[in-house]
Amino acid sequence: MKRIRLPSHIAFIMDGNGRWAKRRFRPRGYGHRMGVQNMFKICAHAFHLGIPIVTVYALSAENLKRPREEVEELFDLFRTYFSKKKEKFLELNAKINVIGDLSALPEDIREGIAELTQDTKDRTQSLLNVCVNYGSRQEIIEAVNAAVSYGRFVDEQNFSELLLTAGVPDPDLIVRTGGELRLSNFLLFQAAYSELYFSNKMWPEFSKRDLEKAIENYSARDRRFGNVREEKR
Repeated sequence: MKRIRLPSHIAFIMDGNGRWAKRRFRPRGYGHRMGVQNMFKICAHAFHLGIPIVTVYALSAENLKRPREEVEELFDLFRTYFSKKKEKFLELNAKINVIGDLSALPEDIREGIAELTQDTKDRTQSLLNVCVNYGSRQEIIEAVNAAVSYGRFVDEQNFSELLLTAGVPDPDLIVRTGGELRLSNFLLFQAAYSELYFSNKMWPEFSKRDLEKAIENYSARDRRFGNVREEKR
């Protein structure tokens, strides 16, 4: 890829796994499995390109309302990759940070997450945030309640320190696959000035080249953050 301006933090809404599988006359669980495999490939390529922070939307709070069979399949995937095949995460050579309401997950999955995060806590070159049972509205409500419990007013900076992403820069670029044009309760506070890129590709078919195209598109944008750039005469 030619030399361009890279985002410091890229986030992915990995949408379309089930639809991708259905189009191939396969069960939705197959799509989720292929989606996880592609997640590792795309994250590895992002780190290889020099992007230090990647965030992936692995499971939304709303996803837990899906049919029980599908939810159990997702839990089995977490069991596999947070424990049995955690080397896939370790191979990324990144610090792994899992954020969301983990209390709703089975105990063995929580234990696997705790072990994985402990194993990678000292890595400083790259960071992978994995959002599991995450919902941005709930995150904001809990941050407000925390501020109230502390008995203090907050400004933008110290409010952000009450969020689950405390200490992590906001995403420069959010990529959503699957053809949908919305954030779906993902990083709503953090995305205030993120650039958005939407792809019609389903997540399992989103390729390294597709990632590079998204970054090239980002690099060509003029990020003003509400300011007006003076035009040269």
